[in-house]
Amino acid sequence: MVERLRTVYQGGVGEIVEKKSRFIATVRLVESEEEALEILEAARKKYWDATHNCFAYVIGERRETVRCSDDGEPSGTAGRPMLDVLLGEELSNVLVIVTRYFGGTLLGTGGLVRAYSKAVQEGLANSRLIEKRYGVRMEIRSDYTGIGKIQYLLASRQIPVLDTQYTDQVVTEVLLAKDQVERVRAEITEGTNGRARMRETEELYFAVLDGEIICKDALSQYKTLKL
Repeated sequence: MVERLRTVYQGGVGEIVEKKSRFIATVRLVESEEEALEILEAARKKYWDATHNCFAYVIGERRETVRCSDDGEPSGTAGRPMLDVLLGEELSNVLVIVTRYFGGTLLGTGGLVRAYSKAVQEGLANSRLIEKRYGVRMEIRSDYTGIGKIQYLLASRQIPVLDTQYTDQVVTEVLLAKDQVERVRAEITEGTNGRARMRETEELYFAVLDGEIICKDALSQYKTLKL
């Protein structure tokens, strides 16, 4: 698993007009090539009367699958520039389709490259992007003497707290990025003089968006958006 992965949370649509040609960019989260091809086919059906439906996608935690298509535009003027925008943004598991309705005026190769690149940027600007972090769900058990120190350490490191239960002990459930685990474990052990007990309960990807913790199925809840 990679420690950090930038991707799409909620896809969007952006549109630009260049010399009366319309360029409509559709951005979607995809986690397999099969999903990408299904969405591409749906776009071709929706925009059946368009001049071109060019696309680019990057799939895999390490961007193992990369594809693009000019769909009839001059070679290298559409798909590759679109892909370069996705790679430049360091995005994974993302598909972008740019639909063109020809407006009657030729743009030239340079104009096409700029138009397709700009359309993708507009589509991304109208999408919500997130950085997923690979980490662990950790349970921290402590007595009431040590909870103040623990809460201070968690707050100072802006560590998301999922739940806190107060019984004969205080049980706090947190999300830690993988690269934080050993340091936080050591700090809590030192801060409570070894009285706190910590247990990793699950490994998972999570993100924090507008102060909200997003994990598991919620990370891909917008994947099935209709075109």
